[in-house]
Amino acid sequence: MKKLAAVLMTVCVAASLMACGSSAPAETAAPATEAAEAEAPAAEESTEEAGSAIPNTVNSLEDLPGKTIGVQLGTTGDIYASDYEAEGSTIERFNKAADAVQALKLGKVDCVIIDGQPAEEFVAVNDDLKILDEDFALEDYAICVSKDKPELTKAMNEAMAELKADGVFDQIVANYIGDDTKGTCPYETPEGTEYPNGKLVMATNAAFPPYEYMEGDKIVGIDAEMAKAICDKMGYELQIDDMEFDSIIAAVQSGKADFGAAGMTVTEDRLLSIDFTDSYATATQVVIVRK
Repeated sequence: MKKLAAVLMTVCVAASLMACGSSAPAETAAPATEAAEAEAPAAEESTEEAGSAIPNTVNSLEDLPGKTIGVQLGTTGDIYASDYEAEGSTIERFNKAADAVQALKLGKVDCVIIDGQPAEEFVAVNDDLKILDEDFALEDYAICVSKDKPELTKAMNEAMAELKADGVFDQIVANYIGDDTKGTCPYETPEGTEYPNGKLVMATNAAFPPYEYMEGDKIVGIDAEMAKAICDKMGYELQIDDMEFDSIIAAVQSGKADFGAAGMTVTEDRLLSIDFTDSYATATQVVIVRK
């Protein structure tokens, strides 16, 4: 009996020690996890503080040589900025303007060269950014059309002239630009409009507010409404295809799209491969910097 009692006591002690040994790591693991969770917000805060402390290095156009300049790939901002490479600047090219602006906020570029209206949109929602007082360049926007379709270019010019004379273009612009008029006067297809001529496909890059951008699953903006008004006037349905900006001209040349509208500037280089309609807007290239 004594031997049996001794054996039972030994088993109980061993089981007790095993239980204590298995529970100890579980008790220490929880505080370690809590500490990690506590450190995460602190790390995020320090990152945000570091970002907000990045100084501005571009205070005028004279400061651009030698700087890292952000641009959207294939835009006139890209073309203009390339001239500074000979002066020691590095050009960082992004598929979307929003990505270039984010790089500026993170200190990966010193500034962003971009069209004036989109620049104002970005600065309005980013308190840590501003636009330099000096305009970088003036430019004319137009619709690009294949050199193989001169009759389409002519027809679009005629429709545009009528829409300008009727005040429709001014109405469309006012619906997207202006504190008192924004959102108050969208273009509406005239009652009784018919489309006997089929469909035209417009190529665009819907990441360029207020000219073209996504609203839910729909492409909206000045260019989208302008194109709709033109197609209504000409008797065509309109289909808008979204793509990268530097793919638009190739899409028009290949016939994948009938025309391109994306805040596109008329340049001598582009005129070598594509035709343009008459200008429908004059825009300004500006420089966004950190405050």
